[in-house]
Amino acid sequence: MLLYVFIISLVALLFAAYLAWDVLKRDTGTPAMQNIANAIREGANAFLKRQYKTIAILAVVVAVLIFGVYAFLGKWDYAIKTAFAFVVGAVCSALSGLIGMYISVRANIRTASAARTSTAEALKVAIRGGAVSGVIVVALS
Repeated sequence: MLLYVFIISLVALLFAAYLAWDVLKRDTGTPAMQNIANAIREGANAFLKRQYKTIAILAVVVAVLIFGVYAFLGKWDYAIKTAFAFVVGAVCSALSGLIGMYISVRANIRTASAARTSTAEALKVAIRGGAVSGVIVVALS
C-alpha cells in the first residue's frame, strides 16, 4: 500500500515538472516587462529568505519540544519517529513553497507576455503556473 503512495507522488512530481517546463519555455516579454519581473523576483526572494529563517528557528524549537515531551514520558521510539516526521514535513513544506514561488514569479511575466496575443493563452499559462504549486504540495504531503 505504501508503495502506491510513493508511486503516485512520483507521478505527481513528474506532472508538476512537465507543467513547470511548459510554463518556463514561454516568451518572457519585452525588456520593460523583464525589468518589472526582475524586481518582483528580487522582492519575492527577499521575502522567502526572511520568512524561512524565522520558520526554521521555530521548526527546530518545535521538533525539540516534540522530542522532549515523548522522551520525558519514556517513549524514546515515539520521540525519535515523531520529531523526525515533523522535520521531514517541515522540509517538504519549505520545498513546496520554494518551488511554488520560483514558478509563480516566472509565470507572471509569461502570462503577461501571452496576454499580448491571446487571453486564452494567458489563462493557460496562469493556470499551469498555479497548478505547479498545487501539485507539488499534494505530491510532497
